[in-house]
Amino acid sequence: MTANWMRRRWRRCGRRRFRGLALSAADEAGEAAFANMAAALREDPTLDELAADYAAIYLNNSCGASPYESVWLSDEHLACERPMFELREIYAAAGWQVGDWRSRFDDHLVLQLQYLRRVLATAAVDPEQLANFIDEHIGYWLPDWGQRVASHCGTRFYAALAELTWVWLLRFRELLGEIHDLPLPSREQTGEKIRRKLALDKAEVAPIRFMPGVQGPSW
Repeated sequence: MTANWMRRRWRRCGRRRFRGLALSAADEAGEAAFANMAAALREDPTLDELAADYAAIYLNNSCGASPYESVWLSDEHLACERPMFELREIYAAAGWQVGDWRSRFDDHLVLQLQYLRRVLATAAVDPEQLANFIDEHIGYWLPDWGQRVASHCGTRFYAALAELTWVWLLRFRELLGEIHDLPLPSREQTGEKIRRKLALDKAEVAPIRFMPGVQGPSW
């Protein structure tokens, strides 16, 4: 099986599922994303090539494109930082819990997309909370992740998939803003808000400085 199998699957169900997203390619970026995916599907990579790309992106990080939000937002670029715990709380508030966080941490790209799908499938959706989730989490670092994937992956498929994912998310956020009067903040505004949250978290857990004579003998 090669890309020919992928093309057949796309013809059978892919387009129908994309129509089900109820979002069209509304601008040049959207049209380009769909065109790039169509071009990628016309290529003929082997399953081994696709598997190697998948591993490089999602498993061994050889592309330098970690799918974990903490790596992109924390100063030390480490996993399991504040963003992971914040997302865990967001999931819990929606009545959802990650199955096994040891095998895939809560701030993984896939889990954030699953959370978005779950929220949209419920009747009680808070538009402002949803907008904040996109702005301050997946929507903030996904463009950088997508660019890294596109510049380091070996097949066009994963580059096009990353681009298409970002275009869909951005279009959805724009519609959310238009319908509910929730304007999209600038990247600088969101970045400053995220930095303040991270700085506050560090201040709360800062170690107590040693003071001679206060906590026992100094020798």
